[in-house]
Amino acid sequence: MTDHPRIPLAGVIGSPIAHSRSPALHGYWLKHYGIKGHYIPMDVAAEDLETVLRTLPKAGFVGCNVTIPHKEAALAIADVVSDRAALIGAANTLIFRPDGKIHADNTDGYGFIANLRDGAPGWQPGAGPAAVIGAGGAARAIVASLLEVGCPEVRIANRTRARAENLRTEFGARVVVYDWVQAGNMLEGAATVVNTSSLGMDGKADFRVPLDALSPTAVVTDIVYTPLRTRLLQEAEAIGCVTVDGLGMLLHQAVPGFERWFGRRPEVTQDLRDAVLSA
Repeated sequence: MTDHPRIPLAGVIGSPIAHSRSPALHGYWLKHYGIKGHYIPMDVAAEDLETVLRTLPKAGFVGCNVTIPHKEAALAIADVVSDRAALIGAANTLIFRPDGKIHADNTDGYGFIANLRDGAPGWQPGAGPAAVIGAGGAARAIVASLLEVGCPEVRIANRTRARAENLRTEFGARVVVYDWVQAGNMLEGAATVVNTSSLGMDGKADFRVPLDALSPTAVVTDIVYTPLRTRLLQEAEAIGCVTVDGLGMLLHQAVPGFERWFGRRPEVTQDLRDAVLSA
């Protein structure tokens, strides 16, 4: 009999998951680099998550991504947790180790910073305060990464103030909380502006934070990428700001996981962007 090597499998777990662009993203890289592997979407209910995660390695899976609503639960299930996943309190990338242990990581912050550096090469995190709109799961990773790269102050406004206060409690004195009605005011003097909320996304509420105080020297980014050019980005561009769309964060956060699972560090290119946008 011929001894066939096992084909590595990976995927993304969420509920719902049909909308995910991750299969197109990883599928592009697998084909581009000629790697014999597969990446599939998996819709898994919360009560089945641990059973599925413990079973996947036996079926040839080397790891998976985890998205809404399972990021916090996946962290609790994991046997080994990276420092950044522990700091953020959520996992988006799981590696199934040969010894049977599940290793949890969070690459959202990495993807966010890599996207900013890619889309705004002149961006200097220490140039002034960052203003962050929203305080959900994505905001946690983004606030942590902004502080790590040297932002002197991170201002946060969220519709529910208590969630923003939680981030200040966890991340310390460099985090300053603004009331939601004062969100426009926190843009004054901000060198970096980030929308981490769903405002402005297709099918969600409009983005209505006033931009009167926004400086034309600020770098503005939106993690929403449907539509690609959100109202925030369009209005900031009209003011003169350098703007960075949210698709790049999705692409860059996928790099570390793909490298761990398939043994090749992939590149984020225009062809990749085009392939994911057309999926």
